[in-house]
Amino acid sequence: MVAGSFYAGNPEELRRQIEWCYEHQLGPGAVPQVDQHGPREIVVVIAPHAGYQASGPVAAYVYRELAVDGVFDTAIIVGPNHTGYGPPVSLWMEKPWETPLGEVEIDKVLAQGLLGGTIEADETAHIYEHSIEVQLPWLQHLYQGVKIVPIAMLAQGLETAREVGKAISRCPGNLVIIASTDFTHYEPHAVAMAKDNSVIEAILDLDEEEMYARLGSLRCTMCGYGPAASAIVAAREAGAKRASLLKYGTSGETTGDFSQVVGYGSIVMRR
Repeated sequence: MVAGSFYAGNPEELRRQIEWCYEHQLGPGAVPQVDQHGPREIVVVIAPHAGYQASGPVAAYVYRELAVDGVFDTAIIVGPNHTGYGPPVSLWMEKPWETPLGEVEIDKVLAQGLLGGTIEADETAHIYEHSIEVQLPWLQHLYQGVKIVPIAMLAQGLETAREVGKAISRCPGNLVIIASTDFTHYEPHAVAMAKDNSVIEAILDLDEEEMYARLGSLRCTMCGYGPAASAIVAAREAGAKRASLLKYGTSGETTGDFSQVVGYGSIVMRR
């Protein structure tokens, strides 16, 4: 749905755009190669979902790290529901998703196992939503045949996030969880950095309750706090012991406008 706006709509242009993100002065510096024999320690990554021109160099750190870590079969991608369509937590079950780089199949077995409780099968929440879609070209650029399970969260309260995270943690197989979020929206660069660093500190401690407390006290406008909290819970339940910030930046660093920025962070959680 957002090809041609959030990312390039032509396959060759999109590949070049992704490579530009990796090679950007704010990016990791080089296009990675997937290590077929990587250690597979990564349980969760948190990545931004703005347009590639703004957040792509930060997002590139997550996908560079996934490439070094090795090969996985399925990515469970949890993003916020910006549109308001659909039930509290919506899981896309059936048809493949498509980007200019081709189709991405749904892991129907994993998806079926996640249904129940607050997680419902629903397509309407996904039709106009970008937070999950923008992660797909990154995956396609690196991996052949990776499957996805897309989950959109309209309800992002702490207990809902915990329920979603625990459900995801019970999924079997060789998988990675991608939580899609941007951080502070439309505040001066220095203000956004201060707020986001405090929230990120709680995420790195794998403490979803403290993350919510800081979001409230700082009035931080992070859009995917529910997906991030679900990821923390899933990571902890799956045995993750450590988290690290790979890169933080704001849109000001790519656009040159530091007066009203959006904050972006790339975070990884490992066994």
